[in-house]
Amino acid sequence: MSAQALLDAAKAKGVMLATAESCTGGMVSAAITDIAGSSAVFDRAFITYTNAAKTQMLGVLPATLDAFGAVSEEVAREMASGALRNSDADIAVAITGIAGPGGSDHKPEGRVCFGVATAAGVRTETVEFGAQGRANVRTAARDHALALLLRAVEA
Repeated sequence: MSAQALLDAAKAKGVMLATAESCTGGMVSAAITDIAGSSAVFDRAFITYTNAAKTQMLGVLPATLDAFGAVSEEVAREMASGALRNSDADIAVAITGIAGPGGSDHKPEGRVCFGVATAAGVRTETVEFGAQGRANVRTAARDHALALLLRAVEA
C-alpha cells in the first residue's frame, strides 16, 4: 500500500485527512507528507505519545485511559474522534500500541490498536503484529494505517 495511492484517491474524492499517532510517532503523517502536493489532502497530525498529550490534544478521557489503558480500541476510538473533531479533516486515523521491546502477557509487544473516524462514526480494530522488533512493528503499523485510510477514502 503506497501513500501515493492514498493521496491520489483522496484527491479524486476531495477529502482531507488527519492522523493521531502514538507508537508510530509521526510515521504515518511523514509517509503522506513525503509526497509533493500532499497539502491538498492532508490537514494535520497529532503526535500524542503520552497519556497527558492524548487527553490535552485529542480529548481522550482520563477515565478511558484508567479503565482500558492507552493500548486499547477504546482509546484508539477517542483518539480518532478527537483528531476528526480538532481538525478540518473528513477522515482521521489513530494508532496506539506497543512497539517494543517489552509488553506483558495482557498486552504483548506488537499489539497495535487502530481507529478510523469519519462523519458516519468510528471503526476500531486491533492487530497483533507479533514481537518482530520495534522498527518492524512501527513500520507494519504505519502501513496498516495507510491502508485503513485508503479503505475509508474509497468507501
